[in-house]
Amino acid sequence: MQKIILIAHNLRSCHNVGSLLRTADGLGVEHVHLTGYTPYPLQAGDERLPHLAQKIDRQIHKTALGAEHTIPWSRSDDILPLMAILKADGYKVVALEQAKRSVKLPNFHADTLIALIVGREVEGIEPEVLAECDRVLEIPMVGRKESFNVAVAAAMALYHLAFIA
Repeated sequence: MQKIILIAHNLRSCHNVGSLLRTADGLGVEHVHLTGYTPYPLQAGDERLPHLAQKIDRQIHKTALGAEHTIPWSRSDDILPLMAILKADGYKVVALEQAKRSVKLPNFHADTLIALIVGREVEGIEPEVLAECDRVLEIPMVGRKESFNVAVAAAMALYHLAFIA
């Protein structure tokens, strides 16, 4: 079975974060890293203003439904050092993004250690982050819309990586 880590980078929606935590828990993801300005649940020694931290925590909980307490997660400001550490630990760092060099998700066969990055809800993953990825995956679209919601796309990719690839 694959060892999968999920990295949620520069997301704005607390509801997307909660959904990602819940999905990660359900699909056996080892750890979730919340990077950049991605909102995160309350944590010991939280340095945010208490009323803001509690408000964000409540919003995340609406979709996480407790998964914020059942799956290991951490946060960091800068994704690039995290990516370097994961690569040094043997992980293939894979982005989920529409890009010229992307591989269609059904055609991707995963290594044993995978770190999947999902990024900004509208703009996608920044070019400097994509440049450091080992691979870029794309979900084929057949309808008129150009993309899926980040939490929905992550769920599809995580399922594929965990059970199919």
